[in-house]
Amino acid sequence: MKQLTIDVGGTFTDCLVLEESGQLQRFKASTTPDDPTQGFFASVGKAAAHFGQSLNGFLSEVEQIVHGTTLGTNTLITERGAKVGMITTKGFRDSVEMRRGIKNLHGSMFDVFIPPYKPLVPRYLRLGVEERTLYTGELLTPLDEQELRTAAKKLLDDGCTAIAVCFLHSYANGANELQAKRLVQQMAPQVYVTASHEILPVWREFERFSTAVVSAYIGPVLTRYASRLQSGLADHGFHGRLLMMLANGLVQVVDECVDRAVYLLNSGPAAAPSAATYLGALHGRTNLLSVDMGGTSFDVCVIKDGEIPTTSESWVGEHRVAIKMVDVPTVGAGGGSLAWVDSLGLLRVGPQSAGADPGPAAYGKGEQAAVTDADLVLGYIPADYFLGGDIKLDAARAHQAVAAVGAKLKMSVENSAQAIYTTINTVMANLVTEVCTKQGHDVRDFTLVAGGGAGGIHAASIARQLSIPMVIVPRVAALMSAFGMFAKDLGFEYARSCFRSQDRLDFAEVTGLYADMRAQALRDFARIGFTESQLSFQPTVEMRYADQFHEVEIDMPSETLNAQSMQELLRIFHARYEKMYTYSMNWRPVEFLTFRLKVTAPRRPVQMAASQSTSAGVETARRGSRSCLFQGGSLRVDTPVYDWDRMEPGHKVAGPALVDDKTTTVLVPPGFNCEVDPYRNLVLLAT
Repeated sequence: MKQLTIDVGGTFTDCLVLEESGQLQRFKASTTPDDPTQGFFASVGKAAAHFGQSLNGFLSEVEQIVHGTTLGTNTLITERGAKVGMITTKGFRDSVEMRRGIKNLHGSMFDVFIPPYKPLVPRYLRLGVEERTLYTGELLTPLDEQELRTAAKKLLDDGCTAIAVCFLHSYANGANELQAKRLVQQMAPQVYVTASHEILPVWREFERFSTAVVSAYIGPVLTRYASRLQSGLADHGFHGRLLMMLANGLVQVVDECVDRAVYLLNSGPAAAPSAATYLGALHGRTNLLSVDMGGTSFDVCVIKDGEIPTTSESWVGEHRVAIKMVDVPTVGAGGGSLAWVDSLGLLRVGPQSAGADPGPAAYGKGEQAAVTDADLVLGYIPADYFLGGDIKLDAARAHQAVAAVGAKLKMSVENSAQAIYTTINTVMANLVTEVCTKQGHDVRDFTLVAGGGAGGIHAASIARQLSIPMVIVPRVAALMSAFGMFAKDLGFEYARSCFRSQDRLDFAEVTGLYADMRAQALRDFARIGFTESQLSFQPTVEMRYADQFHEVEIDMPSETLNAQSMQELLRIFHARYEKMYTYSMNWRPVEFLTFRLKVTAPRRPVQMAASQSTSAGVETARRGSRSCLFQGGSLRVDTPVYDWDRMEPGHKVAGPALVDDKTTTVLVPPGFNCEVDPYRNLVLLAT
């Protein structure tokens, strides 16, 4: 039996097949934005053809598919989601628009020239109803059902296809929200309805309301996609398990995901850090910079001591999303990023992207120069072997597009290509520096693990700019997110807010919260066929020093809290705080905010097949040469090109050199040496 992971990106859809022998097979197809299922099945079709099978025959042998998609993120960013209405506690309908006094994420709240935030739900679609739950969970005012029906009818008459129910303090008692959700579903079963406490059962009303609205906004799109995908898989003979990659680094069965659609944001990028952690461990490296440069974006994750960071402080565009997510900052810098000249006559690259359609000029449709066009002009990528020859690049069209940019800058086509290459590298290097510096790290202490179809061409140049001595380019670089999905746990995360100071913490209350979460987990996992004996439970709590605004998540010694475990918990908190911020305040009282429980089911460990070193020289892998122009040079250099498929462990090459693969190309620039490790990954070392 085989396992598949499929990552639908902005430009390409990646399919990775893990055979029982441990061998990995890699396939790519163009993403189809109008209907992503077409790109999904096109990539699987390539896999089936590789094994000499029909699509139906191939899928009948697949026991599990793990799927990540950027559909939710793209729907939110491009504002192509559902028409959403919001029903909230009377007097609180403006919470999502006032936010926390934040006018714009990238400017001053006092700048009158910055346009105000435009919420996903306009004010006339945000309606208040009579109800009130106290912060203690006490139901002060029952829901006025007639008022609720009137508000729902108005939203439905206005054409809303999704409704977010967001009541005050529903994290403490969600009864009124559940009642409202049930009434709306009775009135309009076809409408997508979200209750905020089911999405994010934690305190802070703006964060919870905003997250629930985002979930409702993207929910119908993802529900339709999941339905088409499941139907298509069934029609093609798939009888295994379909899992979706979640933003928090877990995977879940698809039917459990569509009701909490917000958890599918950043679905693909959340997996890449797991791949980097696995690959770094093969070389004894635990301080890693996981970067993934695809066709549209460049993602960065700082992994310290092998620990993948998560955050609940995320924004997607201008919208607050407070669920726990793998911390993967992103910038619009990929192979499809467009080069343009601003009003001051300065070259810019990105964040606009050519995407999958029309794509870079070299694809034969687009007119504007993209990073891929510059790479082609510089000789780094092959015109006749892009995606193993599936896409024939139009070199003349790429030259024309780059020349058009150069004409505005009064530069030759080759100098313009160099400028585009240098500019996009600087954009990416700046993001790496920013992320590391904010966390108090020195980039020179890290190893760069470069993924994405375009990552191998730019990784060494980024490393040189940042003085990073070592770069690992995985054999599965172009499908790094897909590979990371093999290493993910199937699971749920649960949370209960219970704000208490250290001297007012009730041990029995905390133990009860964890018992409640455990019971909910057992019900959820029972629906998908798991028993308690098969599950792992990881309790954590968010704590802070008194009067602070931000909290730190700490591992709990156990789900049962008593005087002894309390002292151990405080010790862990002070130590963790000092590790993060270089100081602690042991004398200061502590506050407890949100108690969390992560519940996971077992997974099959990934075992990559290793190979022995060969006595044959690297010249046996030589496939020719290309004329390349390197950074800072004015003359083209005849550069040897090697076939990655024919390179063996122990093979070494000195830069300048190129390594071609069916899914990517790796540039070994002057000043770097390259060696193939036992798993056929490439390790680049600065000389």
